[in-house]
Amino acid sequence: MSKENLRYTRTPQSERLKWVNSMARLMDDQFVLPGTKFRFGLDPLLGLLPVAGDLASFAMSASIVLTIARYGASGKVVALMLVNLALDTIIGSIPVLGNIFDFAYKANDRNVKLLQRHYEEGKYQGSGKNIVVAAAVGVLLVFLLLLWAMWELLEWLYQLIF
Repeated sequence: MSKENLRYTRTPQSERLKWVNSMARLMDDQFVLPGTKFRFGLDPLLGLLPVAGDLASFAMSASIVLTIARYGASGKVVALMLVNLALDTIIGSIPVLGNIFDFAYKANDRNVKLLQRHYEEGKYQGSGKNIVVAAAVGVLLVFLLLLWAMWELLEWLYQLIF
């Protein structure tokens, strides 16, 4: 991610989004593998911690997307960012393969590039809040469905054993 290519300083509100770049850099490009030009961030390192690391990585990436949605990204851009985040979270949670994927995919960097293109096109007045709310409701429904399925499975196992 190059700092000289930041072009989303068109409005006072967009000045607040500059921290998004620093967070994305921290998550995806903060460190350099010695002897190479390969960069990585906290995202793949957090992925080494089962469950807790993946949740922490998801929370940090989700806060970036929520901030972007709050300050004027269109629904289409936020939806694309949520797809990047979902891929990073779902595939990144697979042991070993997910760690390798996290080193290569860099969802936060992709989201910042989407934001930069969005601002360069001058379409920064929209709002993606409705998409974020719909995604949150969808995630909650899937979680509740999984809880119900687990309850039914445990009940069936209990009846099978006793």
